[in-house]
Amino acid sequence: MTQLPGLLTESNLLGEAIRKDFPILDRQVHDGRKLVYLDNAATSQKPRQVLDALNEYYERYNANVHRGVHVLAEEATALYEGARDKVAAFINAPSRDEVIFTKNASESLNLVANMLGWADEPYRVDHETEIVITEMEHHSNIVPWQLLSQRTGAKLKWFGLTDDGRLDLSNMDEIITEKTKIVSFVLVSNILGTVNPVEAIVRRAQEVGALVLIDASQAAPHMPLDVQALQADFVAFTGHKMCGPTGIGVLWGRQELLEDLPPFLGGGEMIETVSMHSSTYAPAPHKFEAGTPPIAQAVGLGAAIDYLSSIGMDKILAHEHALTEYAVKRLADVPDLRIIGPTTAEDRGAAISFTLGDIHPHDVGQVLDEQGIAVRVGHHCARPVCLRYGIPATTRASFYLYSTPAEIDALVDGLEHVRNFFG
Repeated sequence: MTQLPGLLTESNLLGEAIRKDFPILDRQVHDGRKLVYLDNAATSQKPRQVLDALNEYYERYNANVHRGVHVLAEEATALYEGARDKVAAFINAPSRDEVIFTKNASESLNLVANMLGWADEPYRVDHETEIVITEMEHHSNIVPWQLLSQRTGAKLKWFGLTDDGRLDLSNMDEIITEKTKIVSFVLVSNILGTVNPVEAIVRRAQEVGALVLIDASQAAPHMPLDVQALQADFVAFTGHKMCGPTGIGVLWGRQELLEDLPPFLGGGEMIETVSMHSSTYAPAPHKFEAGTPPIAQAVGLGAAIDYLSSIGMDKILAHEHALTEYAVKRLADVPDLRIIGPTTAEDRGAAISFTLGDIHPHDVGQVLDEQGIAVRVGHHCARPVCLRYGIPATTRASFYLYSTPAEIDALVDGLEHVRNFFG
């Protein structure tokens, strides 16, 4: 029996009943070794309820949406729009029409960047304005703004990092100024695990009239997400990290902004009228959903939201916080291991990146894989973070609602094997 210190008590853990909902967790790999899946920041596994919803859609309801008048088309449309209702409720959106379906969070972030590049005043980004991001961002929240900066001449600025993996906000008034049009930052870092101080950043942005976009990809699966409480203008996240299928993302935006901003992609269903001379556009959200949308994926995301909601996001957060606290303490006892990011469970999510002496992270990951332990190695699409801390890459272990203390113990035992292997 694993010793459960501090917050890590049985009441904080979701238990084996949760794991039984995830068929893949029964897999054996590498000559019968039990799979220990600790790569949840990359993607989550899918419960049977989501797999069944996807199968049922294709077996009974498959049709295009918003087009046909036959029964399948009407049923498919009801399921697709029903998923939008579920997302709106899940994030406490004031209106279902503020929920835009995309193919992933990267597309959601690119959508905002491109809208602002083509927008009229007062939202237009141009050579006289500034864009603010952070050194902590996933590449998906860096590259779109670099492209927009190159295209418009806008100045790109960013918050740096402290030595312990937090945002350095000491010069906030110099970074966010009257010229700032948009502040885009991550709620929970995918590489450091840091939970960022949203309130302080949003307050400063509002003081200067800047828009705020929050990347919630590593937050939506793990904690309650209330877009009204965040007071942001846009929030982006993805479905595949929160028990949903791949190919579905979400962009939430304030209604008045979505009404004023131009579409990014043109095509079917995003139009109101079309002539050979000009076109008018449908109202949001359909203005931003050109072409056949990810219908089955939206249905799957809706099923994932049902599943997570039946458990309770507060309970999931407590479970992961307890696991993270336990993992930080266990990893601290591994010789030569250096956690990259916060070294306590305070204001941090369930992803822990580390280095192990002079052993390359790819070698660490390979030896762990041979023991059935799945982790992520590399720069995690956050190379500026690795550059900041003078490392080529890290090994990352990340947890979710079905993770257990025994899996953390297996990781620590596996790291001891890695040290012996290269010792």
